Amino acid sequence: QVQLVESGGGLVQAGGSLRLSCAASGRSFSTYGMGWFRQAPGKEREFVATLTWSDGSTYYADYAESVKGRFTISRDNAKKKVDLQMNSLKPEDTAVYYCAAGTPSRSIATIPSEYDYWGQGTQVTVSS
Repeated sequence: QVQLVESGGGLVQAGGSLRLSCAASGRSFSTYGMGWFRQAPGKEREFVATLTWSDGSTYYADYAESVKGRFTISRDNAKKKVDLQMNSLKPEDTAVYYCAAGTPSRSIATIPSEYDYWGQGTQVTVSS
């Protein structure tokens, strides 16, 4: 069982930055793949970034094309947290951002249903 709590959302002007954090509780955090997803009003939840691991030794970071080069996902297993650094924010980045934990393989880590645990979400609003 894993519980996730996001923080760090808020209102920012276009071009600004925010850093989201997801604190996890529970066992074996390091063995979980972690993902960030977002959902804008009237839209489906979409993949943003994920850190999955392969062979039990290497984490792989993958990003949605829309955020590549602007967002960076990172994790600290000792502190049981995963962060999402968001730079050069755009109004279209406005959404509720969710942290997720699961054990998907890298090839399917972009699919929300492959994750077992979700946080409550944190609102990010980017004004133009």
